[in-house]
Amino acid sequence: MSIFARLLALLAATVIAAQPVAAQSVLRDAETEHFLNDIAEPLVEAAGLEPGNVDIVLLHDPSINAFVAGGQAVYIHSGLIDAADTAEEVQGVIAHELGHITGGHILRYGEGAAAASKISLLSMLAGVGAVLAGAGDAAMGIMMAGQQAALGKFLAFTRTQESSADAAGAQYLSDAGISGRGSLAFFGKLLNQEYRYARNQDDDATFSRTHPLSGDRIASLRLAYEADPAWDAAANAEHQRRFERIKAKLSGYLAKPSETLRDYPESDQTIPALYARAYAYHKNARVDRALDAADALLVADPQDPYFLELKGQVLLESGRPDEALDPLRRATALTNAEPLIAAMFGHALIATEDKVHFEEAESVLRAAVGRDRRNPFAWYQLGVVHAARGDMPRARLASAEQQVMNGQYALAIRSAGFAEAALPTGSPDWLRAQDIGFQARALLEQQCEAQNGGRECQSAR
Repeated sequence: MSIFARLLALLAATVIAAQPVAAQSVLRDAETEHFLNDIAEPLVEAAGLEPGNVDIVLLHDPSINAFVAGGQAVYIHSGLIDAADTAEEVQGVIAHELGHITGGHILRYGEGAAAASKISLLSMLAGVGAVLAGAGDAAMGIMMAGQQAALGKFLAFTRTQESSADAAGAQYLSDAGISGRGSLAFFGKLLNQEYRYARNQDDDATFSRTHPLSGDRIASLRLAYEADPAWDAAANAEHQRRFERIKAKLSGYLAKPSETLRDYPESDQTIPALYARAYAYHKNARVDRALDAADALLVADPQDPYFLELKGQVLLESGRPDEALDPLRRATALTNAEPLIAAMFGHALIATEDKVHFEEAESVLRAAVGRDRRNPFAWYQLGVVHAARGDMPRARLASAEQQVMNGQYALAIRSAGFAEAALPTGSPDWLRAQDIGFQARALLEQQCEAQNGGRECQSAR
């Protein structure tokens, strides 16, 4: 490769990007979402935010991580839940991420990138000048040094943001009356992981890190936490009980059944262990064993809606929708029609293929999407029941709702157009079909421009 070609290749690699992976899938579970919202609520209030306006989103990703990506949403990886031992550890992470939100760090991200880009661009111009002057080797040296300086400036900027979020998170824990012991314990896990992978703890190594070293963070935060009146506050026993349940539930749902059964052996008859094994058996198509575990949970608490949901899910997904109706109907009633549970109940009603149940299914699913519009599965089921009852305009409208959430913008435009043409002009559903059409076109145009380097796409209009 010529020296000029190498310079061009380096130029193409100078864009600094640190965005979350878009391919990560969102994990939605009613019990888990309620737990995360409940443990976050006092911290959100301490941060001066409205609890109803902050989303805690669980992502299917085994790495130990959490982040914010604009707006008021905290994204937590499933691997973080698996690594944590207490609810307080998770609260420490949430408090830190709220510090990023209140500090406007995502909005200020461009400041760090812009400063780094200036250094990068200047070094690139100097390198090109050296090439034109015939000093190719010197050009590469200039440019490599410039790229290193740019990266260092950017990473120093992000480390400052992390330290700021640490301090804010510590204050939110204090104001909420939550001990910082969990936060320190979790940083201790990160420090152990650093040692495990033989990461250099010397000061020189911090240049290439986006976060301050965990050891430094622990030392800094320990002083603040130990002086705080909340340091000796007792852990919330109810939060811990619920945390152990959802952690076991996630293990049963996400891990290999063999791993779950190793971690939660038959000799363990606790609620979390029964929970984990029920999902592991279900994944292995050992339906009787899964139902036995679900029934054991219901013996412990016959009115627990999430145990009822579990039994209904096993029955429904094992091809026994008629038997699933009773536990899912009870779970829906006990949770006041919690949208995710109600959507599963609606699915079961449709899966019986008995038209007697279709009217109830429509009512249940309409209520579900009315309270939680971000549920493509519920919209799909609503479309199915509309189609079964011969209401094709509303079936296509429901399909459009589902398609736009799944990123199928071209299909959403067609479905919304069909619905708009067939629905009564000016009706709420007609207006919604228009809105979805406009939304899908705008999103399709953004997608097209992103794929074409920012060039305007007429085809999306």
